[in-house]
Amino acid sequence: MRVVHMVPARFGRGGVVGGAERYACELARAMANVVSTTLVTFGDEDAVEMVGALRLRTLGHPWYVRGQRFNPISLRLFDVLREADVVHCHQQHVLASSLAALWSRALGRRVFVSDLGGGGWDLSAYVSTDAWFHGHLHLSKYSRRVFGHESQVHARVVGGGVDTVKFSPDPSVTRNGGALFVGRLLPHKGVHDLLRGLPADVPLTIVAPRPEPAVCAELTALAAGKSVTLAFGLSDEALVREYQRARCVVLPSVYRSHAGETKVPELLGQTLLEGMACEAATVCTDVASMPEIAVGASSGPPTMTPGIGVSVTGSKSEGTMATRRAPSRTQRSTPSARSGSPPWKATSSQGTPSWTLTR
Repeated sequence: MRVVHMVPARFGRGGVVGGAERYACELARAMANVVSTTLVTFGDEDAVEMVGALRLRTLGHPWYVRGQRFNPISLRLFDVLREADVVHCHQQHVLASSLAALWSRALGRRVFVSDLGGGGWDLSAYVSTDAWFHGHLHLSKYSRRVFGHESQVHARVVGGGVDTVKFSPDPSVTRNGGALFVGRLLPHKGVHDLLRGLPADVPLTIVAPRPEPAVCAELTALAAGKSVTLAFGLSDEALVREYQRARCVVLPSVYRSHAGETKVPELLGQTLLEGMACEAATVCTDVASMPEIAVGASSGPPTMTPGIGVSVTGSKSEGTMATRRAPSRTQRSTPSARSGSPPWKATSSQGTPSWTLTR
């Protein structure tokens, strides 16, 4: 069997540093240890490289549909898809995924899709493309529900996972880092609220791609007089070290922010899984998919966390803060206990039966 994963942008330097892009990359990388796998993406230059057993192909100089950077397409995509027995599109509402679905169907290939949020101009704006895919593989129960697939037999929850070799605790590292936020500095991430509610004696490290100067100035002003460190553009190795140092990983995403409303703020919450894999406690709002991670992985009910989330506590619609305690040392031998979700080895093997779905 030959599997092709397709994602609009690759993860990391030269691409996008985001949970959706890491999700696609890590799933494909783990799957490559089980079956012949290619991850195809788009970028400035053509490139073919091996990442372990994974073949990573970048199609350079694509056409960006209506100038949308997250909506690239290239005719050479169809040459790659011709080699596949199974195609897994990451992002449904982009033109490349719709065309890949039609092409794969015409060639008798199995084609599946995971919606990772976002999108651009696509045929799905005029006609539903749901039936074009043999199955929808969701990151969370929340994702399946919000996209209206709860009653659909072709929709499965495959969950998320973590590379537990890379993201793992290090006994030699002292947990003196305080709270840690990892993610892009988008309004719905709730970082402004986090800084407003942060007590002066609680250290916080914010790890993110470098934001626009105006956003950086806003955060610097909110952090005045508090123990806040802004760390931009860290390598994976440095990121793992921050997870290992952190007492807790916080993800304070909200539906409503100073910029307006975000109806689907978190389809998974990858940073929470990475923090758990490094044995850090997790703190998150009761928003979107995150209770499935923070509460679903816990043996007990969530507890309200004072201080850190003081400005976002309140009604459920605004987001209340809940915490999951870090796993004990006895749990550490089980990756799923560490990550709060199946490790990628289990997730990728769970994905294989999903490809037998029929419509």
